[in-house]
Amino acid sequence: MSVTEDGSGLGQASVIDTDVAHSPRIWNYWLGGKDNYEVDRRVGDQFRELFPPIVDIARSSRHFLARAVRHLAGDAGVRQFLDIGTGLPTVDNTHEVAQRVAPESRIVYVDNDPIVLAHARALLLSSPEGSTTYIDADLFDTPRILEVAAQSLDFTQPIALMLMNILGHVPDFERAREVVAGLVAALPPGSYLVVADGTTDGGPFDAAIDMWNKAGSLPYTLRTPEQIAQYFDGLELLEPGVVACPLWRPDAVDLGVPVAVDEFGAVGRKG
Repeated sequence: MSVTEDGSGLGQASVIDTDVAHSPRIWNYWLGGKDNYEVDRRVGDQFRELFPPIVDIARSSRHFLARAVRHLAGDAGVRQFLDIGTGLPTVDNTHEVAQRVAPESRIVYVDNDPIVLAHARALLLSSPEGSTTYIDADLFDTPRILEVAAQSLDFTQPIALMLMNILGHVPDFERAREVVAGLVAALPPGSYLVVADGTTDGGPFDAAIDMWNKAGSLPYTLRTPEQIAQYFDGLELLEPGVVACPLWRPDAVDLGVPVAVDEFGAVGRKG
């Protein structure tokens, strides 16, 4: 996850620490991946004991990403994606979904986690018609992200900005809004913002997140759905708006599946 800033209390992931649980590796474990360590599995299991639906939430988050990217690359005709806070590769990564719909799609992934970057460069291979590139950068370093991304993306044409489960790692909500606004301001008209993040329920999910924050290296702050909606100020929200991730334009296979309301997502268009 690309989320360090002086004074934020979030240590930069410059080396691989296998003694402290790390958010991308725990997420990878919940999704059935193998890029994790004993400490990640232990914390992941402790979290699941406190809040069993977390595995369903992790999977529904991935399904939301796939549906959003599929819509943007298909009906919306977007051919460029800027995915910040990539996380470890798993199934249906942004470039895979986009390039299945439009092989010429160009994707730029951004992260500063050494494990994420090493695996991304090895596994996230582009279609011959498109491109997939990687930036080692921090979420807060907007100028660097935009400067390097412009080497692969055309900032005169629509771009989809993907911020999946990363803004919760910014403890100050107003700072998170500033980061989003700065990135969106650099995008041309017709671009899109895609956000998903965990939401507070005042109960077991909050308790599990509290355990996570004490045991892991990247603390996470839950937001309310109303706060998530504020990331889209000035944008046109696509239907059905800010909703629990499984409710955002579900596929037929998603219908009838129990809906966890502990992560909300939305897609907005810049006019």
